[in-house]
Amino acid sequence: MTGRRDVLRPARLRGRDLVRLGGTGLRTRPLRVFLSALGVAIGVAAMIAVVGISASGQAEVDRRLDELGTNLLRIEPGRDAEGRQIRLPAEATTMIRRIPPVLRADATGLTSARVYRNENIPVGRTGGIDVVAAGRGLLPVIGAEVGRGRWHDPATERAPTVVLGAEAARRLDVSAPGTRLWLGGRWFSLIGVLRPVPLAPQIDRSALVGAAAAERYLEHDGTPTTVYVRAAEDRVNEVRAVVAATAHPERSSEVTISRPSDALVAREATESALTGLLLGLGGVALLVGGVGVGNTMVISVLERRSEIGLRRALGATRGQIRLQFVMESLLLSVLGGVAGTVLGVLITAGYAVSREWPAVVPAWASAAGTGSTLLIGALAGLYPAVRASRLAPTEALAGT
Repeated sequence: MTGRRDVLRPARLRGRDLVRLGGTGLRTRPLRVFLSALGVAIGVAAMIAVVGISASGQAEVDRRLDELGTNLLRIEPGRDAEGRQIRLPAEATTMIRRIPPVLRADATGLTSARVYRNENIPVGRTGGIDVVAAGRGLLPVIGAEVGRGRWHDPATERAPTVVLGAEAARRLDVSAPGTRLWLGGRWFSLIGVLRPVPLAPQIDRSALVGAAAAERYLEHDGTPTTVYVRAAEDRVNEVRAVVAATAHPERSSEVTISRPSDALVAREATESALTGLLLGLGGVALLVGGVGVGNTMVISVLERRSEIGLRRALGATRGQIRLQFVMESLLLSVLGGVAGTVLGVLITAGYAVSREWPAVVPAWASAAGTGSTLLIGALAGLYPAVRASRLAPTEALAGT
């Protein structure tokens, strides 16, 4: 004999056995597990969908800016000290074209004419559609495309023909080239309909007549009300600094200059602020899901007192009992997290496809969703695990 008593050591619980043990606890209560995991899944899906939709919207804005360019400037007459709107000189467009960094420039001029579906429409019911005189080179300047029909050319710009913006065509409920429209007290023939113009939304609500036809049939004096300018990408600020004085040397301080692409960027900033709010709501939903997991685990401890007592009587340590219930909570949260991640990605993809956006889900969003579920699972299972480990074998078995 060595004189030393053999010390009994508890069996080691390997990681694989721990996962299997936690999974067994979940399989015995499938409905409760499903409902608890659903709460976590909704929270994760909401967070990923909000981030994904926002990222997809940003990607669409970047794509459109790359396609349309950020070098478009819009010059319009402002108001004088007495609040009266000034007029740009008729030669403003020609003068602006002479600025060296300007690639191209063209203008539209507002007329007093109105457009109607037919001559029987009451005067005044214009649907908010402006009739403007448009230069032949306007489309490439503003990045517009013809959806149906054609644009004004040398053969039609002097004839009573009109091209409608996308919104104007919708309001008049016409789209087929060849349709007659009552415009300025006479019939004009529709020759084309434009696609939506992101950088010039006012064009979408306009009926565009050739400049020569506007002077001949609508008594337009050739004065531009909006001049669109495309400048070299790296010299936009230089052009912006001199274009007002070039357009109207005598009243340059009263000329308004804007950069249409800034509106798209500002809109994206507004949507980003809304994304932060929705992300907070998704976090609240995730927290509620975590409370549901904790509630499920507490009830599980109460229902499984006999199991806990039996395992303790067979030699399971308090640490092993704690690990068992923490593992169950982690598995439950991860189950909801994975389901929520998949659901969030599907929601993002579906929304992006419906809007014809590129579908983008940042990798950090998926990682954050999974990481948050692990954290919630650990916190939600901590108290039930400690409570289960404190049950003495005799006390647990006596409650059966």
